[in-house]
Amino acid sequence: MARLATSIRVEAEAGETVDALVYRVLGKGSPAVEQVLDANPNLADHGPILQAGQGIVIPAAATLPATPPTINLWD
Repeated sequence: MARLATSIRVEAEAGETVDALVYRVLGKGSPAVEQVLDANPNLADHGPILQAGQGIVIPAAATLPATPPTINLWD
């Protein structure tokens, strides 16, 4: 998926988890899941299964590619 310029709002499908929703919309998991949880305060309080039609905000930052850790061969 291309990088978003702004946040978007998507609706959960029946029986979907936050992880599954993020993967369905963005095609990737962590750390995007953590960014979505940060953008949706109290979302985790409702339990692991989202309600069908529940609105979830996907922040633009969640669409950034993950930066792999730098490995130094010589220290």
